[in-house]
Amino acid sequence: MSICKSNSLPMIKEEALFVADSHYPHHGDAFLRLLKRLEKGTLQTPQLFLMGDNFDLLFGYNEYIQTFSKEAVALLQKLSHTLEIHYFEGNHDFCLKSIFPDMHIYSRNEQPAFFELEGRRVGISHGDRYTTGFGYDLYCKVLRNKTTLTLLRPFEKAIIDHRMKKLSRKHICHRFEGFEKRVKVILEHYSEADLVIEGHFHQARTVGKYISLPSLACQHQIGIVRNGEILFQYFE
Repeated sequence: MSICKSNSLPMIKEEALFVADSHYPHHGDAFLRLLKRLEKGTLQTPQLFLMGDNFDLLFGYNEYIQTFSKEAVALLQKLSHTLEIHYFEGNHDFCLKSIFPDMHIYSRNEQPAFFELEGRRVGISHGDRYTTGFGYDLYCKVLRNKTTLTLLRPFEKAIIDHRMKKLSRKHICHRFEGFEKRVKVILEHYSEADLVIEGHFHQARTVGKYISLPSLACQHQIGIVRNGEILFQYFE
């Protein structure tokens, strides 16, 4: 789905859940537990927004990478048959349309996507689209590509094993100093939005109309829509 600029926007529903930056499986099993609760019905929602980097590494056109998160992938595939799921690809999970064909998948180039919440125009993105620089943009374009991933397949095990080992040791939770300045630059790209929702930064902060979602791995929180507002709620 590409950016919608019409007056008729998809709605964000009451009790919708926003889950960002779970970095499963290396940084806890909260994401898997959340999916299990959704499957069992002990946690209910009309909409699930997965805001990127919910997997520490997952991409399409490759079966080996799925073995590291096999149970979570299977649960999401099952849930997508009955639950409205919007997946905003991050820098750790991309080219997902081949894995989750029954979801609304938004590639980096298709972000932000626009929704409506209580009459407000809401821009939603993982968060790594803007203020990243030419080098990072080129890297994303080359790597998040079916041809590149296919060409790397003969070397997949060595490359993926090395990358997964490195990611398992990475420290991902920190406070972003000068975050307000970064937000100011990001919001220059959201002039049409009344509200902006992003993940990526692991900050769990609201700066004006900008909502930086909590990381499930770091703050152990998710976002939930209550009375037309996005609230942060601990997930036990």
